[in-house]
Amino acid sequence: MNGAVPEQKRTWTAGSAPGIFPLLGHGIALYRRPLAFLNSLPAHGDLVEIRLGPQRAWMVCHPELAHEVLMDPHTFDKGGPLYDRLGKLMGDGLVTCRQPAHRDKRRLLQPAFRPSHAAAYTELVAEEAESVCEGWQAGRAVPVTEAMTTLTTRVISRVLLSDSLDDTTAAQVRDCLADVVRGLFVRTVVPIDALFRLPTPANRRYQRALARLHAIIDAVITERRRGPARDDVLGTLLAAAHGDGTARTDQEIHDHLMTLLLTGAETSALTLAAAFSLLARHPEAEQRLHAELDTVLPGGRRPGPGDLPDLVRTRCVVSETLRHSSPGWLFTRVATRETELAGRRLPAGATVLYSPYLLHHDPSSFPDPEHFDPDRWLPGRPTPGQRRAMMPFSAGNRKCLGDEFAMVEVTVALATIAGRVRLRHLPGYVARTPRPAITLGPRSLVMIRETRSHSPSEASSSRAPLTHGAVCTRQAPDSRSAGDHCVDNT
Repeated sequence: MNGAVPEQKRTWTAGSAPGIFPLLGHGIALYRRPLAFLNSLPAHGDLVEIRLGPQRAWMVCHPELAHEVLMDPHTFDKGGPLYDRLGKLMGDGLVTCRQPAHRDKRRLLQPAFRPSHAAAYTELVAEEAESVCEGWQAGRAVPVTEAMTTLTTRVISRVLLSDSLDDTTAAQVRDCLADVVRGLFVRTVVPIDALFRLPTPANRRYQRALARLHAIIDAVITERRRGPARDDVLGTLLAAAHGDGTARTDQEIHDHLMTLLLTGAETSALTLAAAFSLLARHPEAEQRLHAELDTVLPGGRRPGPGDLPDLVRTRCVVSETLRHSSPGWLFTRVATRETELAGRRLPAGATVLYSPYLLHHDPSSFPDPEHFDPDRWLPGRPTPGQRRAMMPFSAGNRKCLGDEFAMVEVTVALATIAGRVRLRHLPGYVARTPRPAITLGPRSLVMIRETRSHSPSEASSSRAPLTHGAVCTRQAPDSRSAGDHCVDNT
């Protein structure tokens, strides 16, 4: 015997959330005060039963249980109210497809979003970020969320479609995406189809936006089939064939593009908007960010791929924004068979939910979780438990395909814009709980643009020592098991 004390198996607790409304279940609480409702659940157990409309569902409230679910996609497959609704929007794309079809779809799209390839997009992102802020006037109001959505829509459309979308069409895509994501959330928490067939203004707005998005994508596919091949994601899809040699259908290509547009524009835009809002409310963190940018990018120059390893604090800001205000805040899975979770028998077809917001705001993982502190992610700082609890891009083999692309995009965009301007909240600004939607974040943020002075020498002297090159996000040997995106490489 080696004298080692065997690790005791954790005893999980399970319970039920109070406050069920007839027919609507907990849908009202999730819609009116979603974050407060989520934060109330751990008091009732590690696995808590809730109601989505009349349907029973189970919320995972502990990071280890979340990993148990996410690392077993054959038992806990994509599904539930969220993905049922997304499937009607995206079709059978990478995000909504069931596990048996996932590998083929991921292999098809993976090359465009490999970490090495994502770095090559640095120039594209910096160019678009520089363009979006160059017209901002000092002392004038800036519609930050709208500007960030314009930026990310332009970036993802260029990655997917090269220059197939002109500025007018790209703006239409931006506006349609905003209407769609707002409409999707209420359809998820109150999954009663009859309510959404009523000719209300909100329902009509959602249907118009959805129809316009589909029409834009169909038109692009038709145009590109007639023209020369291009080196972009659409070009890859058009040239790809199934294993039996048959070409991909227009519907398959449409579903992939719809999925990537929806997931690639909205979440990155909200992350950027949240970052600027949080920095304005935390001037010490903003000063440290500016000190790094004035040293690495003197004079506000445009960042290039070679600058990424030195933008350590910038990446810390992005990581902490994703912890504090993760746009992807609530997800569902469905049990493919009868199974056990946290000691509770779940029937086949049971809906299981997990919330990155809830896991990221658990004080047992992140002390003082409401405080915005980018230094949590400095080299050597995050604990293994914090890395496990941090999962803005999910985990397992269904982890977000574009996780590293998104980190590069937001880091470069933040560095480009913050290196040139400072954004301040309007007088009398009060931070409020974001309006719920399929994603979470500041949807109508307006700030004041101020000119920055650049003092690289002063910035250098005030900059805390950092480990050079600590930008890598791949902490675990198997990236499928890594849910985090902090900057520590140890």
